[in-house]
Amino acid sequence: MTKPLAEVTPNTWSFLRDPMIKPTGFREYDARWKYPDEINLPGMTALGLGLGTQMQRRGIEPVIAVGNDYRDYSLAIKNALILGLMQAGIRVKDIGPALSPMAYFAQFHLDVPAVAMVTASHNPNGWTGVKMGFDRPLTHGPDEMAELRDIVLNGEFETRPGGAYEFVDGVKEAYIDDLVGDFRMSRPLKVVCATGNGTASAFAPEIFERMGVEVVPSHNRLDYTFPNYNPNPEAMEMLHDMAATVKATGADLALGFDGDGDRCGVVDDEGEEIFADKVGVIMARDLSKLHPNATFVADVKSTGLFASDPELKANGVKADYWKTGHSYMKRRVKEIGALAGFEKSGHYFLAEPIGRGYDCGMRVAVEICKLMDRNPDKRMSDLRKALPKTWSTPTMSPHAADTEKYDILARLVDKLVAKHEAGETLAGRKIKEVVTVNGARVILDNGSWGLVRASSNTPNLVVVCESSESEQEMRAIFADIDAVIRTEPGVGDYDQTI
Repeated sequence: MTKPLAEVTPNTWSFLRDPMIKPTGFREYDARWKYPDEINLPGMTALGLGLGTQMQRRGIEPVIAVGNDYRDYSLAIKNALILGLMQAGIRVKDIGPALSPMAYFAQFHLDVPAVAMVTASHNPNGWTGVKMGFDRPLTHGPDEMAELRDIVLNGEFETRPGGAYEFVDGVKEAYIDDLVGDFRMSRPLKVVCATGNGTASAFAPEIFERMGVEVVPSHNRLDYTFPNYNPNPEAMEMLHDMAATVKATGADLALGFDGDGDRCGVVDDEGEEIFADKVGVIMARDLSKLHPNATFVADVKSTGLFASDPELKANGVKADYWKTGHSYMKRRVKEIGALAGFEKSGHYFLAEPIGRGYDCGMRVAVEICKLMDRNPDKRMSDLRKALPKTWSTPTMSPHAADTEKYDILARLVDKLVAKHEAGETLAGRKIKEVVTVNGARVILDNGSWGLVRASSNTPNLVVVCESSESEQEMRAIFADIDAVIRTEPGVGDYDQTI
């Protein structure tokens, strides 16, 4: 195969013949493009050939599970990807339409080393991409993505004989059996099941019914045009719709899922939208009673309660704050033997003996139902209100050019570390430590904190602050962090502020 072209121009002779891939589609931990504006079908075949070449180079057994989400163009893209994999001598096991976590499950169920899931995740229609991995339950991180990008863009393909194709039926049924097992609710539970007409529509209602949960349907008909809203439980449009349905039906809670089912959003019985890091603390409280002295990983954007909550401390919990991003979080959970990882975006990583360590919105839904079953005298709002109160900013994103943001961040980290080492204060309080695994998370002596990091996929920095004391302190933390940020002339305006 020839080296792919960077310019993608639909409705041209070469577009139907030559592989075209926009290089920016190779991200830190997955690959994503607008289709057909940034990649064409021959380009997707080149990606498959590149992925197969990468497997062969690394000496990985040449077998891969492949699935696709429920979008009208995903099947054609998957077939183009499979063609390239087979050209590289890879034996493909096609599991059909799937959720991303079902594809990850297939690695274990079929005992294959590799996975490639064609999905645009929670992106709107018009996007496509691939989530891939070789070392279950992990997915590609920056090193693997950089290696794959170089193979593909430089045309370093290696074709081999031995490629084969097999359609494997029954994986969906095995995945649902694995999730539910013989568990049945012992208390009544009425749940709004919100799937936004996405792929989870084919899974979530059945899973709830299997457990004996009363389902209140919310856009559960498969429809790849997404007629109501794009399924994304981090988006306020979906969360508000879930909250309105809870209030209208008297449901106990609402659980909502994104386009490929690896994230879960939660709304309680009072219609309060509980952000995923706080849901993580509620789950950690419950799980640490069953598994004392557990370690939980939280991404650096998450609440400080994982480290400061008195109940978690009493249960011997160790909190580990790590890099934002599903690939980083999966890897960290596995590396340190954590029981679970929680990411503010709604990815949860439940490891043995609960799950297998990959992010699965369906697994989270099952475990939340089990949590409610273990607390029959509690409503979800009771569990939310039992948490220590904190005051948090939204995730704020001041502009910083992609070509400059990492250099800017490095200087900001140095400045914030220097403040700590010099014994300076932030918001009038002593700085306890500065965690620098992903930008700088400045932690104060009362557990309050402020974070600045670089966005993985947009030309921005990311700023989040949380106070355990008051809104006033939260604003003071932001003001002092922002004052340091403003020493960098390359940083522009915020997309939103407090």
